Amino acid sequence: MTQLFVCQGRDEIPRWRAAFAEARLVTPQQARAQAGHGDSVWVMSNIEEWQGLVTLLAGRGAIVNVLSYAPTSLQALQALNAGARGYAHALSPAELLTQVDLVTHHQGIWVPTELMAQVMGGAYRALGGGAQQQDEALSGLTDRERAVALAVAEGQSNKEVARRLEITERTVKAHLGAIFRKLGVRDRLQLILRLAQREVV
Repeated sequence: MTQLFVCQGRDEIPRWRAAFAEARLVTPQQARAQAGHGDSVWVMSNIEEWQGLVTLLAGRGAIVNVLSYAPTSLQALQALNAGARGYAHALSPAELLTQVDLVTHHQGIWVPTELMAQVMGGAYRALGGGAQQQDEALSGLTDRERAVALAVAEGQSNKEVARRLEITERTVKAHLGAIFRKLGVRDRLQLILRLAQREVV
């Protein structure tokens, strides 16, 4: 398996080199010529037409991850829509980059936690959750569990929920466990789908 780091020639990052000692720095043109099925390709989001490059390489079966110096939820969605399997900060520690590589090589998707919360909150609103009452879905929850469930569905982290409701993060986690059990879901994404009144598979 080949590790390719696609940049414009000025982006070699020591942390990235520490994570993947055998990796090769290549230009976008070289990546188009060299990358193939099963290769790991890391694309910097500051190169021109990076989305088109991601789509092309992902279409060949390469495992593409996008790195950004200024990650945003919008760019994360653009990367995933283009076919990337991972999206991370370009200055992430070497240990995190190796985790990204491991997860994406095992068919997983990697997005930073803080961005995932924003993406999930956006998905909740896009599915109509913000405009619906969710009375039926939330009828079996206590008032505090209901408040936690709605805050999480809006994309808030456990820390943000704790601050908003003036409780500890441990209490938020306990409420989430109870919410998941009562609603028959296993994670935040399924919770969002349930509250948006979509079928959870």
